[in-house]
Amino acid sequence: MSLMYKSTRSEQKVTASYAILKGLADDGGLFVPEVIPALDVPMSELAGMGYKDVAYEVMKLFLADFTETELKSCIDHAYDEKFDTKEIAPLVKAGNAWYLELFHGATIAFKDMALSILPHLMTTAAKKNNVHNEIVILTATSGDTGKAAMAGFADVPGTRIVVFYPKDGVSPVQEKQMVTQKGENTFVVGIQGNFDDAQSGVKKMFGDKALAKELADHGYQFSSANSINIGRLVPQVAYYVYAYAMMLKKGAVKEGNPINIVVPTGNFGNILAAFYAKQMGVPIGKLICASNRNKVLFDFFTTGTYDRNRDFYVTSSPSMDILISSNLERLIYRIAGEDSIKTLEMMTELSKTGKYQITDAMKEGLADFYAGYADEAQTAEEIKAVFEESGYVMDTHTAVASGVYRKYTEETKDTTPTVIASTASPFKFARSVMTAIDPKYGALSEFELVDELVKTAKVSEPAAVTEIRTAPVRHNNQCDVCDMEKTVKAWLGI
Repeated sequence: MSLMYKSTRSEQKVTASYAILKGLADDGGLFVPEVIPALDVPMSELAGMGYKDVAYEVMKLFLADFTETELKSCIDHAYDEKFDTKEIAPLVKAGNAWYLELFHGATIAFKDMALSILPHLMTTAAKKNNVHNEIVILTATSGDTGKAAMAGFADVPGTRIVVFYPKDGVSPVQEKQMVTQKGENTFVVGIQGNFDDAQSGVKKMFGDKALAKELADHGYQFSSANSINIGRLVPQVAYYVYAYAMMLKKGAVKEGNPINIVVPTGNFGNILAAFYAKQMGVPIGKLICASNRNKVLFDFFTTGTYDRNRDFYVTSSPSMDILISSNLERLIYRIAGEDSIKTLEMMTELSKTGKYQITDAMKEGLADFYAGYADEAQTAEEIKAVFEESGYVMDTHTAVASGVYRKYTEETKDTTPTVIASTASPFKFARSVMTAIDPKYGALSEFELVDELVKTAKVSEPAAVTEIRTAPVRHNNQCDVCDMEKTVKAWLGI
């Protein structure tokens, strides 16, 4: 029987393709697979495969209503020359850890790994479900999702994409990447607020049934490219399976022995994908959840209370500047014994009061996780320390993860081979990276910093950076949070 998907907030069951098209369930819940499928190919065999083949072996199990031809076509279109390495996700040793470089795609951030394939999954899903409306991708971004989604969906027939981002909450390179995006079907808006404001505004539009009808009357329907979409999560599971296979191939681990995985975490999707990989049978020990100064997840894992009622900080790792970690709902659902009523109660409590408390029994379900955080000073210190120790230059998000891993090993003395998810190129955050290495770089302009980074890291300038040096600004739109719906409707001509 084909693997079906259900909502975290009801017993609604749908196919994988329908879940990808919808993005969010009608009841506001997130789609999760009925069961986590077990890998059916030995890890020793996966170790001899390239990235595309490993991705297929993982995704075929989750996306059961896609044919082999359909799924392989999506994979082939996604993982092509848009990536600057045939490995797609290289595994690089630096110091005592292995860094899984997930930033070799078109927009030099890990979001490319899933957002290169999502448009192909979505357009295939539309055909399979006889959808004739134009699909309007509605997305909030803390910096990387927006550009990666637009790059994926730009000029894809039958789609449009709207991206909202916090006007003063992303790096200069992140903003330049977004506002210079080509594509007649792309629309970028800076909001006066933070990422959580943008995400809440998007979720509100998704849950508005009157708006959905109004859209349908004009031939449109919403879908999501955020990590709430299961079509984002499944491709992420694939790269953790690939990471273990590559560790085995490189002789860094013996088959069957565990590895630990460290993930810089904001919306919880990336580390949830690693959790799903473990449930599939990948030998993973600890899942180390690394937070920046916005340490709502660290506090949750430490106390069992999720509480977003706190100060919001703008940091040098903006993709983690999040207080409402949407994907955590999928983990809550699982540790609540897949009790949709209990999950709905907790999410309603979060919506009303900004917090909820899990039970002692649910806490036992978090045993796979270790949580830590790194503040701004510790993040900068880690960039400098790793560079001086090994010559490896990492971005700010990866540095948060690396710093938390350093604390973890000091605290636990655990010597298990470890993979750190390196989620963005240092070129996206050149100022923070270079001034961490040496404050003297602080006086340089943004692109002078890029030039120095090329010399320091001994790597080529990414094409994504070269492109924005001269790219004209195409999007100069701003709005207040309360005007997000009005702004979308105006662009669609409604």
